[in-house]
Amino acid sequence: MRALSRAVRVGLWDRIAASDPGLLRLTAGMRNMFSVALTLGVLAALQVPVPQLVAGAMTAMAATFAIREKHPAAQAVTLALSVPVAFASISLGALLNRWPVASDMCFVLIIFGAVYSRRFGERGTALGVIVFQIYFVALFVGATIPSLPALSLVIAVAFGCSALARFVLLPQTPAGTLDRLRRAFRARLGQLIAIQAELLDAEPEDVDKVLKDLRTSTARLHETALEIQGRLDYSVPDPAVARLLERRIADAEIAGERLGLMLLTARSAERTNTLTLHLPGAHLKIGEMPVREEARTKLRRDLEALRLLVLRPAGEASGTALAQVRNRLLGYREEGNLPKASPPVQDVFRGLGEATRAVLGLRTALEGAQDESDDSPETARSREELDAENAAIEGSEETEPEPAGLQRLTTRSAVQVAVGSALAIGAGELLSSRRWYWAVLTCWIVFVNTVSTGEILVKGYRRVLGTVLGVVAGVGLAGLVGHHTWTAFALVLVCIFAMFYTAPLSYTLLSFFVTAALGLLYTLLNTYSMAVLLLRVEETVLGAVCGVLAAVLVLPVDTDRHTNELLADVLDKLADVTRAAVDQLSGTPHTDLVDKARDLDQALADLRAATQPLTHPITPMRTRRDTVRYLVALLETCAYHARALAATAELLPSNPSIAADPRLRGVCRRILHNIEAIAAHVRDPHSTAELETGPSIASMLEPGTLGSPRYGRVTDRVLRHLQRLDEAVSGLARPLGISVARPEKAKERAEVKQVT
Repeated sequence: MRALSRAVRVGLWDRIAASDPGLLRLTAGMRNMFSVALTLGVLAALQVPVPQLVAGAMTAMAATFAIREKHPAAQAVTLALSVPVAFASISLGALLNRWPVASDMCFVLIIFGAVYSRRFGERGTALGVIVFQIYFVALFVGATIPSLPALSLVIAVAFGCSALARFVLLPQTPAGTLDRLRRAFRARLGQLIAIQAELLDAEPEDVDKVLKDLRTSTARLHETALEIQGRLDYSVPDPAVARLLERRIADAEIAGERLGLMLLTARSAERTNTLTLHLPGAHLKIGEMPVREEARTKLRRDLEALRLLVLRPAGEASGTALAQVRNRLLGYREEGNLPKASPPVQDVFRGLGEATRAVLGLRTALEGAQDESDDSPETARSREELDAENAAIEGSEETEPEPAGLQRLTTRSAVQVAVGSALAIGAGELLSSRRWYWAVLTCWIVFVNTVSTGEILVKGYRRVLGTVLGVVAGVGLAGLVGHHTWTAFALVLVCIFAMFYTAPLSYTLLSFFVTAALGLLYTLLNTYSMAVLLLRVEETVLGAVCGVLAAVLVLPVDTDRHTNELLADVLDKLADVTRAAVDQLSGTPHTDLVDKARDLDQALADLRAATQPLTHPITPMRTRRDTVRYLVALLETCAYHARALAATAELLPSNPSIAADPRLRGVCRRILHNIEAIAAHVRDPHSTAELETGPSIASMLEPGTLGSPRYGRVTDRVLRHLQRLDEAVSGLARPLGISVARPEKAKERAEVKQVT
């Protein structure tokens, strides 16, 4: 029973870890809730009036969520700097209370500064948010000079309770966060393998659902890998160890994705490719899997065994039984150990062997040396390869120049939000001379973490929708609470937790819980009425409209132009990764491929976020939405094959199974030319660059073409990735409207170029 109970607890914890990588959302929600609860408790003991309780709750929340630096020491410094900044902001709000025009002008300047301060990094962003939020608190509670001493005490208590919640009750160290993220990565990898096992036996009517789950699980694994890679510099003091972890995480991610692609190929009734795994709605035509029942049973068993190897805790990862399972799976890396089956099914078993090797490397990187007494020859060989790779890891850093002036996005956004806020103040006061600041708040918020006009429009729409739904909830909660002060505060705490727990998932849910909490606060201030909540909706709509008008009329960042810039950046980084990987596979000295691949992934994530306005379900341009989705899926396909090439190139010169082949640099020329031609068209629609077509990558390595024997020491995997990358890059031409040169024309140009 104890073993069963432990298994249930471990399984439940793995699910929680997978749904909330690093427990970042849970920690944010609990920390904000605790800081507000502590503040309310202390202020209640001091017997302050309800308006000051509300001010304390809002200040504690602002002091907690605004500071997002990674190191506790940096957080402490920012929190200490925030206290005098908050005192100055509340004093300014109280001082200007008697002069509305001056107060409004000051508010606009504060908003400009709060957005502009983002250029100074996380500390500048936090201080800007604190200034804005505390000034907003002064407007919300009607701060005056006589009430300033009491409000200063409230602010001091709120910051103290925020520090207590952050550093004592719920401390969060970079190393602890990284450890939880690594557990989340393993949990999500285990979930991916479980879904791949479902695909093995899926009936034709169920395959679309399983394929959708497979896409979602693959994307979540990739998100967690990026989150880990983005925190290694803050969390691991030794650069060599950080590089090792980064490499092993990347290997495991690529191996898991490759295993899914091999299963798709084995189950498909026709030729499939990587695009099927990345394009939402892509259909997989299922055929009868060409495999004996014995091999299918073995494959099902081995997928489950691999999942257990991934999920098994460190203390339970040893033992003869597990060693035998690991040895069997690693044995599939040897051709002689593959079962009798069709080539696609044998590829799945090879994928199992490679995934097991990646898991072995991940465990070694995370947990250190392991018991090798039960190793088979195949396992010992895998360990030797991993050790040789570990010894070859090096690091390098590159910096890129930043734009200046109005080309800097923070400056542009600051000007836009200042103009939009001025419009919101003027129009908001026409609706209400007391509640106009809700319009300003909405205008300011829709500019946070947005760049293009389309992003601002979508965020404004989501805020309005969440506010409308929150008003409905606020009406019900206000009627339920009545005049029970502490019941209302308890529900406010619940809303605060839900607000920050759901914030990364849905901005609509965030707005919903904010508005529901405000309805309760209005009840506490004895200013609740249906008219007030309806006014809240009107001011929110007005603020969103003012924000969109400012984004359209003042230094506009067109959505198409912004996405084109990001698309060109993705293509540049794709070319960098491909060129560096192929050069290394051709014999060039070692370069920093892992960082280049991570830069590509981050650029693609930025593009995916920027295209959300174009792919939003409410967009009326359905054809364009489908085209953008197809384009992003093709780019994800290209990124996968480029990552895989980089991972294979990283094996040189430590892995005896692959060695450099100088012919690859020549056959890759067409791929690089096509990527650069597409980037040229994206930057300049009038570009005359054309894409080239020609024979397959593999055929270009046949005897007689380049004076070398077929393939030589180049693995089939490298050729497959190059061929798929070539096809995916060429496929980008159709959605972008780029012409493709005829093979004979491309050959003539190549001959002319060679003569020149």
